[in-house]
Amino acid sequence: MTTCGAQAQRGAGAGHGSSAGAGAVDAVVVVVPVHDEEELLPRCLEALDAARRALARDVQPAPAVAVVVVLDACSDASERVVRGHPVTLLRTEHACVGAARAAGVEEALELVRPVVAGLDRVWVASTDADSAVPENWLVEQVRLAGQGADLMIGTVRPDPRDLTPAQRAAWTATHTPGIANGHVHGANLGIRGSVYRAAGGYAPAPEHEDVLLVESARRAGARVVASDVCWVLTSGRPVGRTPGGYARYLREDLVSSGAPGQT
Repeated sequence: MTTCGAQAQRGAGAGHGSSAGAGAVDAVVVVVPVHDEEELLPRCLEALDAARRALARDVQPAPAVAVVVVLDACSDASERVVRGHPVTLLRTEHACVGAARAAGVEEALELVRPVVAGLDRVWVASTDADSAVPENWLVEQVRLAGQGADLMIGTVRPDPRDLTPAQRAAWTATHTPGIANGHVHGANLGIRGSVYRAAGGYAPAPEHEDVLLVESARRAGARVVASDVCWVLTSGRPVGRTPGGYARYLREDLVSSGAPGQT
């Protein structure tokens, strides 16, 4: 494991956007699994940097933040891209997104352990290396946590530059801005640390580890909120890193099915 930049940063003081409340958190950890994403990873990390700055600016006292980037069986220049960003770099050879996410969460929880009273005060946020979170991504999740949410299911939108005209038309026809339909995406997911642990964490699955976690969290009694407020831009590429992921949906189902978009 190699550490790049600050591991956990904590602010102090009072101001607008306070996370005070029964479900308030003292720390936020972000986990990003990476498998050969040197082209899209810069956009991902720059967006996360902006989200961290917004959290420090808009939420007081600002929670501690630790971002762990998991380079899983990478053979490209992804590691070079990571350097220079305030993140912790973790190398794994699982070649399995579920195992990579799980390893990243454990690393991140260990980083913030000295500044939190327990897992109930930690929020675990997940995104993907081919995605770009909005500036309000962490602010909104901390706000929801402060209101008592245990799990946020966020929406994603494919980069329209990656879509064919038919795909763009189908997306526009089936997606209503501002409406969260509850589809689960690892690119935009947040969960309270104690609920993450009660649900058994991310399963070492080659895909759909996000869906499995949400199902387990629901069974554990998690308070779930589906939100479109902090939607995440994600790749609309036709071939993804797993056979049955979002790329398959865009490639095979979006135009042919006419079903509501998986936002």
